[in-house]
Amino acid sequence: MHTRWIFFFLSGMLFLSACTEVEEELPLKQIIVSEKAPKAIGPYSQAVLVGNTLYCSGQIAIDPATGKLVTESFEAEVKQVLNNLKAVLEAAGMDLSDVVKTTVFLKDLNLYSTFNEIYGSYFGENPPARETVQVARLPKDVNIEISLIAVRTRK
Repeated sequence: MHTRWIFFFLSGMLFLSACTEVEEELPLKQIIVSEKAPKAIGPYSQAVLVGNTLYCSGQIAIDPATGKLVTESFEAEVKQVLNNLKAVLEAAGMDLSDVVKTTVFLKDLNLYSTFNEIYGSYFGENPPARETVQVARLPKDVNIEISLIAVRTRK
């Protein structure tokens, strides 16, 4: 009888020890902030890093130096959005080659081919997975917003 009790006691201790080890191995959640990208315009972070994975909130074409929207052309808007995302990636020690997924929100899908040309020039030969959708409205009535997920890998 005592042997069973000791067995169950030791089994329980091993289980609790294993649970504690799992908790210690969980990756930390780190908030990423870049001064070279616009400040969040709501209660959200520019990006969150968990382990080697970075989740970037959607960026719109706000010039971080002035805090004003870039509105002179759709092309300039797209470039500003991508440059904002690059700045957030850099703050996390990453670059565009680490991006594995983007989500693109366009106000008008008629702008798709123009967007695609600029987007392709930023991502090159090995672009990330992506979906592009048309939406009725975006924050500050911009034409485009892009969010992304990046993973730090060996290069």
